[in-house]
Parts: sequence; structure tokens; C-alpha cells
Amino acid sequence: MSSPSNVYAVILAGGSGTRFWPASRRLRPKQLLPLAPGDPRSLLEATVARLEGLIPEERVFIATGTHLAEATGRALPRLPSAQILAEPVARNTAPCIAWATEVVLARDPDGIVVVLPSDQHALDVAEFRRTLARAIAEAQSGRITVVGIVPTRPETGYGYVKAGAARGPGVLAVDAFVEKPNLEVATGYVQSGNYFWNAGMFIFRAGDMRAAIAAHLPELGTAAAELAQDGDVPGFFARAPSISIDHGVMEKVRDISVVPGDFGWSDLGSWESVWELTAKDAHGNVAPESAIVVDGERNLVVDLRTRASGPPPVIALVGTTDLCLVYTDDGVLVLPRARSQDVREVTALLAARGRSDLL
Repeated sequence: MSSPSNVYAVILAGGSGTRFWPASRRLRPKQLLPLAPGDPRSLLEATVARLEGLIPEERVFIATGTHLAEATGRALPRLPSAQILAEPVARNTAPCIAWATEVVLARDPDGIVVVLPSDQHALDVAEFRRTLARAIAEAQSGRITVVGIVPTRPETGYGYVKAGAARGPGVLAVDAFVEKPNLEVATGYVQSGNYFWNAGMFIFRAGDMRAAIAAHLPELGTAAAELAQDGDVPGFFARAPSISIDHGVMEKVRDISVVPGDFGWSDLGSWESVWELTAKDAHGNVAPESAIVVDGERNLVVDLRTRASGPPPVIALVGTTDLCLVYTDDGVLVLPRARSQDVREVTALLAARGRSDLL
């Protein structure tokens, strides 16, 4: 299932993933960790591999921060350094995508760009590729296209895409982008059948995105035009406004398409997500063989030590329910699974205490 030779991938890999402390750190963020169940590869490696047969590696770019460029290169040793776009300063997704768009246009004026997050998981890779191929075909028609995830529950943590009329097999018009709803509203979205999760996957002809940025974010459009002339990346980021592509462009463009995707998607947003996706024992526990669980149910135990310092410690849980326990070489996290989103409060306290060695 190969795509046309003018299709390029841009994988966004600049996030910090603070909800995965103690595993995630400033120089080893979420996308560089092996968090997908049963997969020893980092999330970034798996994202690149998911494109195999669709977009070859010589047309894959990784957008990340300068502080992560070296680690990203180690994670993807076959990728030339020229394909790692290292941002000198974080400016959110719109400047990042504007830069990548100019990189593709310089190589191929007719290029089509597939923007993907680096830290998501797809259970059915074949269906993921089929969905992306439909989106690429739609983008060739001149419409910016998004992949909308078929919702499996009334999720309040995601933005939604409201779909309208059908435009062809597996393709719908976008009526609106919707902010994160409350539970009652989200329930109505799921029941209606015409709302999809916004997973941050955008597909477009590079020229169409350049025009959309110029129309809706003129300050960024001017900076991008100057970048195309002088190649001054630090200067571009110094001039670029900090804004997301969703708010700056996608919510303003009138003619956008959505391709529904149903391929076992997860944003792997917390330790709770890891528990949900991993095979469990008869009592709902996820734990390494070295762990002992007595009268415990639905617990998550994760061993992410990196040093070969003898046999693993024996972790024993007795009478615990819905607990999360994660241990690394220098940190241990214990919390109720339902509070997995609150891990970022730990990193905030560590920062306040000056423990940069643990961040």
C-alpha cells in the first residue's frame, strides 16, 4: 500500500510527557519510552514503523526540540540528521508545521504532508494505513484533511470533530472543531454518531497549508515566507507567534474533510492508558512475573529500570485495588490509577524543590 512519491510524513516529537514520571524525563520524554503494551520499541520508533509500505523513511521528518535532537537520532539511527527538524525554541504546533511545510515545499512544490503525533498507539496497523491512504487521496483533491477517531466512550479529555455530509467512501465534510466537552455533552456526541475524536493527525498539500497559514495567521505566514528566502530557522522561531495549528488554522478554514479511523487508537496519555491496553490476569492485574499480588485486583505494576544491576526487586502487593506502582532506577511512583492525570503535580513539586536531576 504505497502512497504517491510526493507524500511526506512530519512526526511531532517535541512533547515532555510529564504524566509518565518517573519514566519520562526532560531528555527522555514519553515518545522515547517503550510504553505500548508488548512492544519493546519507543513510541517514536513504532510511529515511524507504522508508516512502512506507505511512506518510506527517506520522506519522513521528525520535528523536535534542539535538546532532544541527539536522543531522537539515537532512537532512529537510520534516519539522516537532516531529517530531524530541531526547533531552537518551543512555539506550539503552528510554527512547527509551518517550518516543516516550507522544508517539504523546498524539496517538492507538489508535496503532500502527513502530520502525526509521535506518542500514540494503533492496535490495528493495517487499518491505520488504509485510513491514512484515504486521507492522502482526499488531500490530493485540495482539501486539508484530518483523521477523526471513532469514539468508544464519552471522553471529556479530547477535542472533537463534528462531521457533516459525505464526500465519498470513508470521507466526510467537517462542520466544526469542538473544544473538550463536559460529560453530558460528550455523551450526546457519542450517541449522535457524527462526532469524532481529534487525534492531531493532519494531511494536506503543502501549498494549501502555506496558503491557509498566510490567510489566517498572517504574522506566521510572513515569517514563513522570509524563512523560505533566507533559511534562518532561529530567526523564524524568534518571529513566529506561539499558537496551535488547531486554533490558528484548522478552526478557521472552511472546507476541511475528515476520514473516520477505527484502528484501536490510544493517545497513551497516562499510566491508566497503559493498564487499559495491556493484557491482564484473571483479577485484572498487570504486573511483571517478579511481582507478587495477594488479594489484589486491577493493579498496574511497571518495571522500567534501565541498569543491569542484578535481579529485579520483588514487589509485593497485598489487598490493593486499582493501584498504580511504577519504579525506575531513581524513582518510585505509587498512586490510585484513577488519579493518573495528577502525576504532573509530582513534577511541579520536584521543580519547586530544585530537583532538576529528577526532571
